[in-house]
Amino acid sequence: MRVGLFIPCYVDQFYPQVAIATMELLEKLGCEVVYPAAQTCCGQPMANSGFESYAAGCNANFIKQFRGFDYVVCPSGSCVLHVKEHLHDADESTASVIRNTVYELTEFLTDILKVEQLNASFPFKVGLHVSCHGQRMLHLASMSERMLPPFSKALSLLHKVAGIELIDPVRADECCGFGGTFCVTEEAVSVAMGQSRVEEHAANDVEYITGGDMSCLMHLEGILKRQRSNIKVIHLAQILNAQ
Repeated sequence: MRVGLFIPCYVDQFYPQVAIATMELLEKLGCEVVYPAAQTCCGQPMANSGFESYAAGCNANFIKQFRGFDYVVCPSGSCVLHVKEHLHDADESTASVIRNTVYELTEFLTDILKVEQLNASFPFKVGLHVSCHGQRMLHLASMSERMLPPFSKALSLLHKVAGIELIDPVRADECCGFGGTFCVTEEAVSVAMGQSRVEEHAANDVEYITGGDMSCLMHLEGILKRQRSNIKVIHLAQILNAQ
């Protein structure tokens, strides 16, 4: 299985350890992982701000870099969702193939690799943050407002990690307030929402907050640092890859 590793630009610049953990984890699980070095932004910031037409160059480059792989895998639900819904180009046939073979990491591990066990250990108290786009658009977890059997692809994987103690916040699927450009245009509301999330995890005395999107975790990390909290953030890939 030949996998193209799609790493969001902010992860590449600020959290390269997440990219490395993702690559190592996929390789441990038997994938041939290729990182196209010329990949750039997927174009989501432009689309979020109402300027999707400005992302044409991003689309063309994305297709050039990721054509020909069996799957494209990314440790970020928001970027995957953008590609699934907005990747279009003059080469529409190739764009369509990529839109249908790009996967968020936990989605890929659960639905494609069908991982049953992991050789990972993380002996700490951990709270999971569920990102809105992954839950409500990619269907990575159930929604509390719908009367359906609960499920979570992230939790199912985390439960396979030795030594981990998972503690759920009361409002398990509440938004952290990041929302991409929302945190810039509505910073006061964004911060208040993030503080609410942090308070619930702190009340559970967790040592780490994890999730599938470093964008949300980056937002929470900023609040935690300003509060001089001892709680750390860590991407789910880093836990699943931990020894």
